[in-house]
Amino acid sequence: MGAVQLTLGGIALAVSVVAWSMFVMTIMRMIRTIRLGQPDATRNGPFAPRLKTLIKEFAAHTRMAKVRQVAPWHWLVMWGFLIGSLALFEAYGEVFVPTWGWPILEDWSLWSLLMEILGVGTIVGGVALVIIRQLNHPRRADRLSRFAGSDFKAAYFVEAVVIIEGLGIIGVRAAKSAMGVHEGPVWAAFASVPLGHLLPSSAALVSVFAFVKLMSAMVWVYVVSKNMTMGVAWHRFSAFFNIYFKREADGGVALGALKPMMSGGKVLDLEEADPDEDTFGVGKIEDFTWKGWLDFSTCTECGRCQSQCPAWNTGKPLSPKLVITQLRDHAYAKAPYLLAGGKRDMAGDEIGLTGDNPHAGIDVLALAESERPLIGGVEENGVIDPEVLWSCTSCGACVEQCPVDIEHVDHIVDMRRYQVMIESSFPTELNGMFKNLENKGNPWGQNAKDRLAWTEDLDFEVPVFDGELGDAEYLFWVGCAGAFEDRAKKTTRAVAELLHIAGVKYTVLGSEETCTGDPARRAGNEFLFQMLAQQNVEVLNSVFEGRERQARKVVVTCAHCFNTLANEYPELGGQFDVVHHTQLLNRLVREKHLTPVAPIAEDVTYHDPCYLGRHNKVYDAPRELVESSGATLREMPRHGDRSMCCGAGGARMWMEEKIGKRINIERVDEALGTAPTKIATGCPFCRVMLTDGVTSRQSDGLASENVEVIDVAQLLLTAVKRGDPKPASTTPAEV
Repeated sequence: MGAVQLTLGGIALAVSVVAWSMFVMTIMRMIRTIRLGQPDATRNGPFAPRLKTLIKEFAAHTRMAKVRQVAPWHWLVMWGFLIGSLALFEAYGEVFVPTWGWPILEDWSLWSLLMEILGVGTIVGGVALVIIRQLNHPRRADRLSRFAGSDFKAAYFVEAVVIIEGLGIIGVRAAKSAMGVHEGPVWAAFASVPLGHLLPSSAALVSVFAFVKLMSAMVWVYVVSKNMTMGVAWHRFSAFFNIYFKREADGGVALGALKPMMSGGKVLDLEEADPDEDTFGVGKIEDFTWKGWLDFSTCTECGRCQSQCPAWNTGKPLSPKLVITQLRDHAYAKAPYLLAGGKRDMAGDEIGLTGDNPHAGIDVLALAESERPLIGGVEENGVIDPEVLWSCTSCGACVEQCPVDIEHVDHIVDMRRYQVMIESSFPTELNGMFKNLENKGNPWGQNAKDRLAWTEDLDFEVPVFDGELGDAEYLFWVGCAGAFEDRAKKTTRAVAELLHIAGVKYTVLGSEETCTGDPARRAGNEFLFQMLAQQNVEVLNSVFEGRERQARKVVVTCAHCFNTLANEYPELGGQFDVVHHTQLLNRLVREKHLTPVAPIAEDVTYHDPCYLGRHNKVYDAPRELVESSGATLREMPRHGDRSMCCGAGGARMWMEEKIGKRINIERVDEALGTAPTKIATGCPFCRVMLTDGVTSRQSDGLASENVEVIDVAQLLLTAVKRGDPKPASTTPAEV
C-alpha cells in the first residue's frame, strides 16, 4: 500500500462518510415527509401478489416495455445500478489494495463475465438514453417532445454518472488485467482483457480508476441528498415501493373503478361525514394519502404520460407529468411547515402553530408555500391551475403508460371532489348537468317516461320488466344516451334486434332506469353519484332478487355504464355479471346464434372507447365483430391501449373546449387517415363526439360525404340482415 493508495483511499473514505451520512439523513427525512399524507390501509396486502407484481415489473420491465426503443437500454442501466453496486463497494478495497476483490466471487468466471456485461451494458445503456433524450428534445415543435417540462440538467447529470460508473467498472478490471490480477478465461473478461493489453501494469492505475468510480458515485449521492425532488434519481429507490403499493394488488393499473373518497384512511360515509373533521377529496397537499406523496416522489419525468395525453396533444394546459411534478415540488416545499405542526383551517387561518412566535425556526419559503391554494389561477398563486384540472378526460392513457405506476386519474378526481363539494368551484356548464341528474335522472334533462321511445319503430315487442324476470337471461341496461340521444338510439335498436334474432331472452327497465352516475363522479360530485348509484343498486337488487350472483346478468351498450356497473357498484352492494354488448354479440356470432350472411366489403377503422379498452381491457371482441361482418379493419396509429380519447370522458361531454384543437377533431383526423368508409366504435359518447368531428371535417371539405360513424352492432346487423325484405329497426340506409 503506497502513498497513492493511502492518499486516494483517505480522500475517498472522508468524502464517503459525509456523502453517505447525508444520504441516510435525507432518506429518513423523505420518509417523514411522505408520511405526512393521509393513511391508506388498502395498500397493506396481500403480500404475495404484490411481491409477484413487483418482481415481474422490475425484472421483466413489463411496464417499461410499452416504449420498446427505451426498455432494453433502461434495463441494462437498471441492472448495472443494482448489481453494479457490488462493484462500487468493491472499489473501497481496490483503492487501498489494487489486487483486492470479493472473496470467492473474484475467482469465479461467471462473476467476471457478469461484471463485464454490466460494465459494458451500463455504458451502452447510458449513452443510448442520452441519445434518446436528445432525439426527443423539446426543441421539437408543437409539443412533440415527451420531455417538455422535464429537468434536463438533472437527467443529464444522472446519465453522466451512469456512464462514468460503467467506465469505472471496465477501467478497474482492465487495469487489473494489465497487472495479471485475477486471471481467467478471455470469454469472462471480453472487454477488460483487450483493454488491459493497452495499459501499463500499474497498481496506482487501478487505484486511480477505483477512486474515479467512487468519487463519481459520491458526487451523485451528495447531489441527490441535497435534492429530494430529483425524481429522475430517486425513482431508483422509490419505484420499488411505488410498484409494490400500487392500488390493484393483482398487478392491474389504477383504472376502471375510481378510488373511493377516503378520510383518515377509511372510506368516507357521506351520510355521517363532518366537513369540519373529514376530508372531502383533496383541498390541500396534506389531504393526499401517503401513497399520493410516494407517487409524487417517484415521478422520473420521462413524459410517457404527457406524450399520450389527449389534452396535452391538442394544446390544452394539462400535462399529467407536470401535474405530478408541481404537486411534488409544492409538497416538499411545504413539508417543513407541516413537520413543525403547521395547519390551516378552511378559511386559511393558522390553527396548528401557537405561541408568541409560532413561526420561529421554520423556513420562510415553507411558510410562503403553506399559503398557496392547491387549486388557483395565476392571480391566486395556485399550485394547479383550474384549466389544468378540468382539462382531464379521465381517459387513463397516463396511468396505462406510466412505468412506475403513478395514479394520475385518482389524484385529479380527488382534487375535483373538493372543488365541487366544498368550494362549489367548477365549470359553469356542469351546473345544468348536475341539476338534470338530480332532478331528472339523466344528464339531458329528459323525462323518465320517454326512456322507451326508442322502441317505437320496432316490429317486435321489447319486454319491459313488470316485477318478474321470468325466463329473461339478461337485463338490457339501455343507458341515458341509448334512451335519449338520437344517434345512440340506433345502437340500442340494433342491439335489441340482434338479441331478438338470436333468441336471447332479455328485459329492460324502462322508466325505472336512471343514470349510473358516471359523469357526476368523474366531475367530482361524489354525493350525486352516491345518490344515483344507491338508487340503481336498490332497483337492480330487487330485479334480481332470488338469483345467484352468476345469474345476475346485465348487458350494456355504453362503455361508461359498463365500467360503473361492473367496477363501482360492487362497493355499494351491487354484485352483477356485466357484459358489454360487443362481448355478448361476439359470443353469439361464435356460437352461430347470429350468422352474417352478406359480407360488408368496406374499409372500417375502429375507435377504442377509453372506458371499454384501457379501463376494462376489452379490445378483441369489437374487432372480431368488425371482421365477422366481412369488413376490412384498418387500424389507426393509436389503437388498443394507446388509443386516443374522443374527448367525452371525465364529464368533458358537457363542457366546452375553448383551448387548442378539439380532441374529437384530432381523433377524427387520425381516423380519416386510414381512408375508411366507416368509423366504428362501441360507446354512444364516442359516437356522438366522432360524428360531430366528421361533420365538422365534411363541412371543411376535408372528409368525404360518404364517411359515417356507426356502432359495431349496426355493422353486424347490416351483415346479418342484408337482403331481408322486411328490415325491422334499421335499414341499410340508416346504418
